[in-house]
Amino acid sequence: MIVSKSFRWSDPRSIIAMAGALALGMSAQARSDEGVLDTLQVHGFLSQALVITDDNNFFGPSSENEGSFKFTEIGANASLRPHEDVLLAAQVLSRRAGGDGSEARPVLDYGVVDYQMLSNQQRTFGIQVGRFKNPFGFYNQTRDVAFTRPSILLPQSIYFDRTRSLALSGDGVSLYHEERLSRGSLRTQIGFGQAQAGDDLRRTLRLDSVPGSLNPKRSAIGQIRYEHDGGRIIAAVSAASANARFDSSAPGLSDGDFYFNPWILSLQYNQENWSLTGEYAWRNSGLENFNNPAFNFDVTGESWYVQYTRRFDKDWQWLIRYDSLISNRNDRSGEAFEASGMGPAHSQFADDITLGLQWTPHPRIMLAGEYHHVDGTGWLPVQDNPDPSETSRRWNMLLFQLSLRF
Repeated sequence: MIVSKSFRWSDPRSIIAMAGALALGMSAQARSDEGVLDTLQVHGFLSQALVITDDNNFFGPSSENEGSFKFTEIGANASLRPHEDVLLAAQVLSRRAGGDGSEARPVLDYGVVDYQMLSNQQRTFGIQVGRFKNPFGFYNQTRDVAFTRPSILLPQSIYFDRTRSLALSGDGVSLYHEERLSRGSLRTQIGFGQAQAGDDLRRTLRLDSVPGSLNPKRSAIGQIRYEHDGGRIIAAVSAASANARFDSSAPGLSDGDFYFNPWILSLQYNQENWSLTGEYAWRNSGLENFNNPAFNFDVTGESWYVQYTRRFDKDWQWLIRYDSLISNRNDRSGEAFEASGMGPAHSQFADDITLGLQWTPHPRIMLAGEYHHVDGTGWLPVQDNPDPSETSRRWNMLLFQLSLRF
């Protein structure tokens, strides 16, 4: 297949066109229509949560009245194999997490043409074209499906919900390779294309009040993952370079660039009835090239968590986790940030102790509850707390969630 020289990663329509061309290129070898339809799979899920906080707001007005019901996840996905080496897969997601509900409109979560160029007992090598889920830590690729999460909220120090669009998926090409060894398996995945730069990122960067647009640029992400002894020990290293450009429409303000360069180390030990998981992240991010130095910054943050989960009585699981976030390693307490007049010190860190419980009375039904005691507001959603000076440093949160799947 020859790709036209006019193909541009900056144009999502080019990605869709390339994906379609790849699928059509395989159709000559496709099975009969009846055989193809036999491979069709359709699944979906729905989750509704209640969030209650004593101070601050999380996913809606959670500190008011009876709490907030503004945390809803609804998704539907489908996959089809037109050829034994080709998989077409896509998922549409509607997610409301506080705000005015405008972000709950259905969007394409992922949509790929997956072609396995090599597949045998020893190794697999393939390529995905389209919108692919980023291989970021242990949980990012399935983070919106409640049944795949150990808790209602993932560790917020690493799996930020307030800037989730940046980490969630990318538009472009992803290559993957799996090597099956005598005692385990080694999987590598690397993607090139464009990260997503949604309104959540713009709010977090405090650019939402500045006329202009935040547009994604070429980015890359990769992960190496090793599973030993049937998954008893799992280790992974993830790294990314995500970039965007702010095209300013404000008089006297030039355009500027955003960059985000994280590294994540992940380790998990599994036994029959319990798991111990830890992840550490080093994150360099900033804005540059604005002619007003007040907009430019460069910080290196640090995150980590340790989590223990215990399965009991077949249908139950409980969890305890300590989760820590530092926005700036050179200002761990946030005192310098506060002294500069940019906001309260506690907005620069967050230490979270979580206790959680899950009950799965049926494979398609799950009930969950969890409690968070948090010191700091480093990962509070900006849209729910527009004035950081009015937030409280120490706060508590209760969450309850019902999840269904088919």
